[in-house]
Order: sequence, then C-alpha cells, then structure tokens
Amino acid sequence: MNSNNSHNSQTMVRRIDPRRPAIITPAGLRRIVLGSSEGERFAARQHQAPTAKPLRSAGPFKRATLVVTHAERGALTDTARQAIAAAAILAAADTEVIVAVLGACHDDLAALGADRLLVAEDFDPGRYQPTACVQWLQGIHAAQGSLQCLFADAGADGELGRRFAIAAGLDLACHVVELGADSLRSPATPLQDWLRPHAQVMLLAKGVASTRLPFTGLGLRDAVQAFPIMAEAQVEDLGVQAGDPQSLALEEADFILAAGNGVTDLTLFHSLAREVGAAVGASRVAVDDGRFARTQQIGATGKTVFASAYMALGISGAVQHLQGIKDCRHVIAVNLDASAPITRRADLTVVEDSAALMQALLALVRRQKEAA
Repeated sequence: MNSNNSHNSQTMVRRIDPRRPAIITPAGLRRIVLGSSEGERFAARQHQAPTAKPLRSAGPFKRATLVVTHAERGALTDTARQAIAAAAILAAADTEVIVAVLGACHDDLAALGADRLLVAEDFDPGRYQPTACVQWLQGIHAAQGSLQCLFADAGADGELGRRFAIAAGLDLACHVVELGADSLRSPATPLQDWLRPHAQVMLLAKGVASTRLPFTGLGLRDAVQAFPIMAEAQVEDLGVQAGDPQSLALEEADFILAAGNGVTDLTLFHSLAREVGAAVGASRVAVDDGRFARTQQIGATGKTVFASAYMALGISGAVQHLQGIKDCRHVIAVNLDASAPITRRADLTVVEDSAALMQALLALVRRQKEAA
C-alpha cells in the first residue's frame, strides 16, 4: 500500500462511502437515493447555471501539485479527470495545479481545475517504454521542484505512479478512496480503511472526486521537454495488436453495442457491431428471450460495464439496467419512446426505429471504409 512509512502513522477506521448516489432537492438538501444513480444525473442537469465559472486562483503560486496521466485517442479517462479535479479541490490559493500528459490531449483541462499543462505530443502509445516514461517524469519533477504527485490508480497511470515512486524513493499511497485536506483513506480490510497523512505520491481510486467543479483553472500550456527515445533492456517490443471486441469481457470493453426488446433483426445488429468494432451486450428481456447469451446481459443481475461509449438500441432502461451502465462515460439511446427512462441517463437520445438507424449507420461505416 505504501513505502517508507510505518504503520504508526495510520489508523484503522470503519468504512463509510461518502459518494453514495444522491439528488439535490429544491431546498438545496442532498438526499441519498439507494440503488439508483439516475436521480443525481437528472438533478444536476436541472441545476446547471449558464453563467461563467470563476477562476480558482490567478496566483502568484508558491507551490504546486502535479497530476500525471496518459491520453487515449486525445482524451483522458474518467479516473484521470477525477484525479485532476481532486488536485484542484485540495489546492490552496498559492498552489498551482500542473497536469503532465503523455500523448496528445484535446480535453478542456481548465474546466477540471488545471492551471498549467505539460503535454508530451511526441509520446508513442504503441511502444512499451516504462523506463522512458519514468525518466521523462523525473525530469519534470526535478524542474518543478519538490511537489506532491497524483496519479489515477488504473492501467498505465497506476503502473507509472508505482514505478516513479520506487525510482525516486518517494513515500507512496495506493488505491486512495478519499482525500481530506491533510489525510487520506485507503482500504485495509473489506470493512475498514487506513486513515493516514498525505503521501508524496498518491494513486487515486475511481470516484475519489467529482469533476463538476464550481471554478476553472488557468489552463495554460507550457513547452515540455522532448520524450526520451530509449530501448527497454531485455524487452522485445512487438507493438500493439488490436484485439477482437467480440472476445473481450464486457467489463473490459471500450465500446459496447447493446440490444433490447426493440431489436428484432439480429443479423443486422451483429453486422453493425462487427463493422464498428463494438462488443455486444443486451438487456435482461433480450437475454430471457434466448436471443443473447446470459454472459452478455448488462444490469444489476448481469454485468456492470465501464465503457467509454455505450449505445443502447431498443432498450427502455429499467432501473436494473441503468445500474449496470452507471459508470459508462457516454451513453447513446436509440428508442421510439422519447420518454423512456434511459433517455434521462443518455448523453444523446435518438428517437428513431432501431432497424432504420442500424441500416443507415452500417451503410455510412462501409462507405467510409471504402473511401479510406
């Protein structure tokens, strides 16, 4: 869990989840909604203010917090975005939030509270180069002086955070589930957490902070040193090979095409899934009818998924299904019923016959592939 730190500075405390789904009532009270997350999302949309958000701090800055992450196809993961927001929430007026990104990034990081961006545009995500990543980060850390470093505790970010802390000899705390002004929580047992002071390097779990901030950061971009080119000792890099989405577990899929009772042409549905490179999921009704395997069922009684994009075709959106997709980043709903429950969860709703839309999408994708 951590290094260079004795257990004497840690305290065992009973685990309480402070981020249970809730809605904000008209009176401004936060009401817990057990077993559902759609209320929080719907209420948040109703209370969005059209006015511009104020700047968190214009400086001058005497110290800094560094958040390090990888970009995927120009975008950051939800966990990485939450790590940036957590740094901004904790930052004092004289603390600058610096974000170092490996790979081109097109996200609006100022909206997440970032004051300065250091982007390694020349980073090649197709190469296995952990040693080069640590060396690049050590250069930034030395240039910025002694500062606290935050990483998302997931995937390449979590691996880089661990490698960097060990190489630099810094105190490390992993899987941080809650951050306070001076303390943090991380799991100790299934029912208890460690409560300890901040570490020099902290790896944050998903859900540690909300990205809906009442302020913005400066969002300035600085030149960054070139990413080092070096070979990994005793490692033969064979490159990145695209996997078959149909063979992935739904929990690992980045793009999911899901069918409900409104999908009747299964041949067309599977053809579209293959053409767009999506994994296949289904609602409980479609599974109970025998059209899909039980392992493809998404919902409270099936799989909980974390896809970047989830496209629901002919799914009305029962509470159990909404529970299974609550952690998806973008949800697209295609349904003839504009008042279906899933439309309240969706980022985009298309009121259209699913078969007609699938045919149009399939034709469009094939034309684009032929043109390419």
